[in-house]
Amino acid sequence: MEAKGKVTLNYGPDKNLDLPTYGGSIGPDVFDIRALYGKTGMFTYDPGFMSTASCQSRITYIDGDKGVLLYRGYPIEQLAVHCDFLEVCYLLLNGELPKKAEKEKFDWTVTRHTMVHEQLARLFQGFRRDSHPMAVMVGVVGALSAFYHDSLDINNPEHREISAFRLIAKLPTIVAMAYKYNMGQPFIYPKNDLGYTANFMRMMFAVPAEDYVVNDVLVRALDRIFILHADHEQNASTSTVRLAGSSGANPFACIAAGIACLWGPAHGGANEAALQMLMDIERDGGVAKVGEFIKKAKDKNSGVKLMGFGHRVYKNYDPRAKLMQETTREVLDALGLHNDPLLKLAMALEKIALEDEYFVSRKLYPNVDFYSGIVQRALGIPTSMFTCIFSLARTAGWIAQWNEMISDPEQKIGRPRQLYVGPTQRDVVPIAKRI
Repeated sequence: MEAKGKVTLNYGPDKNLDLPTYGGSIGPDVFDIRALYGKTGMFTYDPGFMSTASCQSRITYIDGDKGVLLYRGYPIEQLAVHCDFLEVCYLLLNGELPKKAEKEKFDWTVTRHTMVHEQLARLFQGFRRDSHPMAVMVGVVGALSAFYHDSLDINNPEHREISAFRLIAKLPTIVAMAYKYNMGQPFIYPKNDLGYTANFMRMMFAVPAEDYVVNDVLVRALDRIFILHADHEQNASTSTVRLAGSSGANPFACIAAGIACLWGPAHGGANEAALQMLMDIERDGGVAKVGEFIKKAKDKNSGVKLMGFGHRVYKNYDPRAKLMQETTREVLDALGLHNDPLLKLAMALEKIALEDEYFVSRKLYPNVDFYSGIVQRALGIPTSMFTCIFSLARTAGWIAQWNEMISDPEQKIGRPRQLYVGPTQRDVVPIAKRI
């Protein structure tokens, strides 16, 4: 990578340091601080890494001010309309959309890896029936490395490829098993004559007592949810996967770490929180109470938060939210839920928030979580499973990011530094003399 220019840092009387600058294909330039500590004895201080680029990446680009999301250069709006989820997986992993023959081979390979080891299926019995599905996910995905020893050499490209196929293929099976175990229903095994998302819905909702009928509209809606959540640049869970991977940990352990991070309510649990907010407003009076709710949300002392609005990166309308709104309507129409009270409530809440100066001035636009909860609820997915669905979709991006990191010649084990503010050195007083 060739330097674009330089910036000069003045850090004391007659103390200057030139830092090279680099430009990406699009997006902000960066200046390279790798030599900073060695030459100045100082660190940077950046809580939350708000101004820090931790890596080079070719996978996903976000322009939060313009509301742009690109996977490998392709706008999310086009991918969600013209591609299925496995096409997007191929794109994230390989850098290009597949040709017809490549797509058929990729689909065939994923389909033939959907089953899990039968001993792994019995592992579920070690969890309490009322365990949170995400707790089960962390444990079971982490345990995959105990069953697939033949693909753990992270320096072997063939091993990395087979691990990618196994994770993408087996996550739907594991998510569905977590749901079935929680429900006390028998596991439904995958069928090779169904597509990726249809297979997942069957494993979730079929029962041995009757045949499961695939609804193409609902399958397409869930497939779109998968596409919209497949990757999102260097967010908390992706950074966790990369950080775990930088130590040389196997891919199954790294994805389990990502799932654990995604479990947090400030990250993957946000769609559940947004749906709960809508349900609370509906219980308290519905659309008629929206104005009152907005008033409370603007009062910092009320403790009321407007969930599903605003984003750490997007300072414009989240492009995924527009697609999710369209998908919501398609699903509710297909199910005959034209007068769904939560959708009406969501639309009223969105309208007021987009016109209110308080939210407009703070650029608090709807994000993808605002509508995805309504869609998943309509599909019959319980709120406890929302983050599991998110994990399933994001696994494709996590694997692509992990593989990119492993292949990066500049990759080093992650080791952030700190600004220490604790006690300075002091001597230990024997316990008998401590007052």
